[in-house]
Amino acid sequence: MSTDHDTHDVRERIDAAAETVGTNWPLHSFVTANPLSGYEDLSFHEAVERASTLRGGRAYPDAETFRAAWERGDIDPATLRAELDAHGYDGSADALLERLADTDEGDDVRAARDEATARVDRALASWLSAFLDEGEASWPMPNREAGFYDAFRAVARHDSRIPDAGSLADAPDDPTDAIAAILADHTRDRWTAIFEAHLNALPGWTGLLKYRTERGDEWQEAYPITLVGYLAARLLLVERFNAPFDPLADADNACDGVRRDDVCHDGTSADATADNATTDAATADNAANDTTADDGVPLEEAWLRAWEASYRDEVVDAVADASAERAEADETAAGRADAQLVFCIDTRSEVFRRHLEATGDYETHGYAGFFGVPMRYEGYDAAASADACPPIVEAEHHVQERPNGAHEHDRVAYDRWTERLHAGEKVLKAVKSNAATAFSFVESAGSAYGVALATRTLVPERVHDLHDTLTERLPSAPDFCTPSVDHDGAHAGVRDLPVGMTLDERVEYAAAAFETMGWDSFARLVVFTGHASETANNPFEASLDCGACAGQPGGPNARVLATICNEDAVRDALRARGHDIPEDTVFLAAEHNTTTDEVTLYDGDVPESHAADVERLRSDLERARTGAAAERAESMAVDPDDAVRDAERRAADWAETRPEWGLAGNASFVIGPRELTADLDLDSRAFLHSYDWQRDDEGDALAAIFAGPVVVTQWINSQYYCATVDNAAYGSGSKVTQNPVGNVGVYQGNGGDLMAGLPLQSLMAADDDPHHQPLRLSLVVHAPTERVRDALDEHEHVRTLCENGWLSLTVVDPTRGHDAYAYEDGFAVDERADERVTQPEPEARVAVTADD
Repeated sequence: MSTDHDTHDVRERIDAAAETVGTNWPLHSFVTANPLSGYEDLSFHEAVERASTLRGGRAYPDAETFRAAWERGDIDPATLRAELDAHGYDGSADALLERLADTDEGDDVRAARDEATARVDRALASWLSAFLDEGEASWPMPNREAGFYDAFRAVARHDSRIPDAGSLADAPDDPTDAIAAILADHTRDRWTAIFEAHLNALPGWTGLLKYRTERGDEWQEAYPITLVGYLAARLLLVERFNAPFDPLADADNACDGVRRDDVCHDGTSADATADNATTDAATADNAANDTTADDGVPLEEAWLRAWEASYRDEVVDAVADASAERAEADETAAGRADAQLVFCIDTRSEVFRRHLEATGDYETHGYAGFFGVPMRYEGYDAAASADACPPIVEAEHHVQERPNGAHEHDRVAYDRWTERLHAGEKVLKAVKSNAATAFSFVESAGSAYGVALATRTLVPERVHDLHDTLTERLPSAPDFCTPSVDHDGAHAGVRDLPVGMTLDERVEYAAAAFETMGWDSFARLVVFTGHASETANNPFEASLDCGACAGQPGGPNARVLATICNEDAVRDALRARGHDIPEDTVFLAAEHNTTTDEVTLYDGDVPESHAADVERLRSDLERARTGAAAERAESMAVDPDDAVRDAERRAADWAETRPEWGLAGNASFVIGPRELTADLDLDSRAFLHSYDWQRDDEGDALAAIFAGPVVVTQWINSQYYCATVDNAAYGSGSKVTQNPVGNVGVYQGNGGDLMAGLPLQSLMAADDDPHHQPLRLSLVVHAPTERVRDALDEHEHVRTLCENGWLSLTVVDPTRGHDAYAYEDGFAVDERADERVTQPEPEARVAVTADD
């Protein structure tokens, strides 16, 4: 029995060790997140080295990727030379690429597995998949309500794969006691390292456990699992399979020549392993001398910085030029826009916004796609609620879709249709999984079923046509439901969240949107436009939905904010705060299908006085769709003339591994007025957030953008980066060989660890041709440097990301000649600002870095 001190120590060390594994969201709400988030307090190159020790894999592009970028002209020669010289790397670019290539050839840092550990992994993964299943299994694991550790001991003792499985029932009832007992022969100073090694053995499953324990949901409440219980079960298996308890220490000891009478993991003698390790170490040391500078910055880091700076300089120069032109422009001539549309900051919105603006007098704005409402959303007929806000934001309200009584006939028709559909799906699933009925089903329904399969396989665009036809003829929930935005004291809170929100809260959400974007005028139509994807047979479908809505479609959030802004009481309160919304302004919601570029307007409650405005907008949205789809078609190797039809095919084709590129290509985040980027083709690579520093006297709006959108975009960028540079370690491999597991993840093959990142098809145009360029995020902010300094002081985490090289920050300062100032070396933005005020304005734009 462990002491209270042991129990506390074990739990603290497990919590610390878990920081080395990123959180992994389940498939139904998959969120792209930085898989190396636990290392962000280290410089990027130090984090890479530490992560490779625990997990294997690499986190820098290989030599061939750098060579391709160099030969395309994506890396400016002068920028590269300056970066290389700064870290003491001599030689030509070609010679240095050859040096990197030589290192790559012998650089397989994949984490090794001895056979005993592999058997532990296989056995544990099978029990995790059974316990964590979210409704997919036909025969659920028994005793799950008792929690994982108790259920595992009760059931796994019958697992014939596990040596001496029956003794599992004799393990201590408390998982902490079990861990302390197992580690009794290991010095306490090794405990954290042991926990790190075992949590990183199956990082996909561990990441999912972190999601369950940190965020909680209905499944966690019903079938609880903890990291302590998981590690106890793993260490019990380690005992029975006689696998290493302290893998890193054991390997180090063998390679150092310690315990030479033992046998190493691969079956060879420790003497042989130590001799080989000595040779390998010498080779590695020689390579390191060539590829690591005296300041510890590896050659790959220098190349990556040069590539990033070459891209960033073009964006910064364009924004700075636009800033200067905007200052000289006569804004008094601007009239009232035909409509204002607020899109998510998502890079896919950038393409559509350009094409829409070209169709008429439209203003488009960027705002985080959850529209500032931190809610848990429950659809009209949803089986469960889901968070619809960024993972870094706690949901504060439960919002439900409730029939409003105004269109009761639509509700009845919808219920009748969905009941039939769900009944058919249930029957189909049952007969397909039941050998006794499968043959009779095929015999009786084979021809019709075969035609359906053939249609979806051979002409999937016809399936999309049928879907569109049904959508036009049948009602949807927004036709007869209203989101429950009013605070409802009559209904009990759901999972500790109040239903709806108070009037003050509703006013605050509306005001925050207008103030963050810097609005002072309103069109007749204001459209909050969320986004979602459309895809068939795609386990990673949620990764193409709205990341700001935790992998959910953004339409519900748009409807909530539009509902709030149309309330008379809210508008009266907003006028008192200086937001003078005209009487003829109507707010409505929409949802942008990023696969087909179709935009659905939720305009059922728009008054007749605005019918013509809506129809004109609907027509222009269709024109923008055609243009945006044609532009995207170029990157999909599709004839632009067939772009819309091909996009519909991709959405409906269950054999299509790449329905759309998603956020592949993302590389920058521009925070500033739309006028700065309206005339730029940013190639769907930039996140765009509207912000006007002149309407943010206290800096609250910028601080809010740093607190949420900046962190979320860095997560997205890091996920795409890591999954591109090493898909085996940080991605999920090819969709062709993936197998979904329990609605929570995918395997490669038929077991093992959950794949925690993006599939190859989301990143690669071909096996050796990455579509996503692996660059870390370049943040460009249009504001006075002092304003940005204050935001960084308020949000230390973002400052740490800048200082440790996880993202770069450049400020275009409109108060200082529209010059650009880079945040580097962990020093505050533009410490020499006061000195420059007394100097003549420079002739050219420069990137200023203050001295220490």
